[in-house]
Amino acid sequence: MAPPPLPSTTIVPPFVSLIVRVVTLIFLLISLIVIATNSYTITVSFIDIKTKSTDFYAYRYLISTVVIGMAYTLLQTAFSIFFVTTGNRLGGEGFCLLDFYGDKFISYFLATGAAASFAMTEELRRLSNSDIDKFLNTSNAAASLCLFGFFFSAASSIFSSYNLPKRA
Repeated sequence: MAPPPLPSTTIVPPFVSLIVRVVTLIFLLISLIVIATNSYTITVSFIDIKTKSTDFYAYRYLISTVVIGMAYTLLQTAFSIFFVTTGNRLGGEGFCLLDFYGDKFISYFLATGAAASFAMTEELRRLSNSDIDKFLNTSNAAASLCLFGFFFSAASSIFSSYNLPKRA
């Protein structure tokens, strides 16, 4: 009697993983630029008060999640470039586990940053007048870009799960 056939393994080509990481990095970089340059000027009794997105804690949280996500994605992009060019995975089995759990953590971290920014924007929109709409729409755009970064980071997490060592 012949042993049952081994289950087929789904392997994502390394360059696909690299492309997903680069797209994630691009979305996060654009999100950082948009939220960091967003500002609004309030005029009170002939005095202009300039407020920036960093004056609000939720937007600071978005900036910090984007910066941490960019640092991790940049590091993983370098490892992916090494893997694509040499064909050897840096770190072996331990790196696959770090890759898998790191991708999970960063993807959900990015999702919380986008969610906090969306919530802050909606609260400010509810409490303010229509003069601040441009500022709030720009903040929503930055949060949306961070959310797209989350989607690609989650896809990268799925790809890294395929690279986990198969244990019976």
